[in-house]
Parts: sequence; structure tokens; C-alpha cells
Amino acid sequence: MSPWRRRAQLGVLVVAVSASASCSGGFRFGAPDPVSEQGREVLGLWNGFHWVALGVGLLIWGLVLYCVARYRRRNDELPSQSPYNVPVEIVYTVTPLLIVIALFGFTVVREQSVTALVDQPDVVVDVVGFQWSWEFSYPEEDVVVESDGVGFPRLVVPVDSTVRFRLETTDVIHSFWVPEFMMKRDLIPGIDNQIDVDVVEEGVWTGRCAEYCGLDHYRMDFIVAAVSPGEYEAWLDEQRSASEGQP
Repeated sequence: MSPWRRRAQLGVLVVAVSASASCSGGFRFGAPDPVSEQGREVLGLWNGFHWVALGVGLLIWGLVLYCVARYRRRNDELPSQSPYNVPVEIVYTVTPLLIVIALFGFTVVREQSVTALVDQPDVVVDVVGFQWSWEFSYPEEDVVVESDGVGFPRLVVPVDSTVRFRLETTDVIHSFWVPEFMMKRDLIPGIDNQIDVDVVEEGVWTGRCAEYCGLDHYRMDFIVAAVSPGEYEAWLDEQRSASEGQP
């Protein structure tokens, strides 16, 4: 098999693998299926970056294959030995710069959107991270979910509501991360960190600490349950009743 044919087949294989990977993930390029409004915005940016990268890759492969076919050796004559081509050099200098500027601009706009805080969130949850678990307090509802030292604490939020997470740590740096939210924020001593999340799908997921915080970092999982507003109110009532029944 000729070198030219092997290169062509390799190029086709790369494109096929890339397309197969993107299709199998629902054009998410390996990202989880987002269940929050902010996550969907992040996914849009993520997909955009990958499509641009794929386009640049195909362009480079196309130019390489064109050069291989167009300027392959046909005889013993030397091709042009010109050391430069000003128009071409300007194009391949300016074009990547414009791509980077455009991607940076989209990133700034999307970052400002997903990190914006509303004036009046529907639910406020104080998230406290500590070695080696979590505590979730609902100050407006007089409900506190504490770790029992055995199972993972359970964070319950209503769907179709803006939930504000106010993040604190009692010791080292932790990181509040629910992969399906596609939102992550660190808990830093002395820093007031908070994020708003609008969950749009019901379900149960696993949250994690995404910052290595010590020897038992692996234990810092928690359960996230997104339920209907009615189920959320019933859960609050259940938590209050359980709290009142404790000595």
C-alpha cells in the first residue's frame, strides 16, 4: 500500500472515531447530561470548543493531504526554494489569533451568565464542608441535614427553582461538585463563595469533593435528590418532625 493511501485511510479513521465518540455521547463529547440551566450553558460552550477544534484538525489534515498530493515528487527537478510567502504567513498568523479571541469572548460571556446571582433565590442552602463529610442547612426552613458518620448526607432540592448554595469550610479547602450540574465551586477558609443553580430535571445523583483535602478525601461523597416542589415541602415537614422528636 502506498504512503499516500495509508495517510488517507488514517485521516478517515480519525474522523470516523471522532464522529462516533461525539454521537455516542449525544454530541456532548464525553460530558455528562446536564440537569441544570447553568449546566446546559456550559455544555453549549464545551461543544462549541470541540467543534472548532475538530474543524481546525480537519483543515490541517486537508492541507497536509493536499500538499502531499500536489507537491509530490514527479522528477528530479527541485521545487521552488522561496524562503517565505508573506500572504500565507499573514493568514496562518492572524487566523489562529482570531479564533482564540473569539473563543475567549464566548467564554467570558458564558462565565458571567452561569456565575450570576439572582436577587431573590427560591431556596437557600448553607453547605459546610469538613474533614470528612458535609452539612446542609436550610436557614429559611429551620432544617439541618448532618452526617451520621455512616452513610452519605442527603441534599434535597426542588426542581424548577433557583437554589443558592452558600459554601463554607471549617478546616481545609474543599470543592462542592455535582457532575450533572456541571457546576463546581471551592470552599475556601475566609472566602464567601456562593453559586445559584436551577435544576430542571428530577433525579438522584452523587456529589463529591473535587479538591484533595487529606487522607480520607475519598469519603466526601453526598447524595443529591431533585424532587418536585410538593415532594420537597413534604420532605421539609418530615425533617422538622424528626428534629422535634429528638431529645
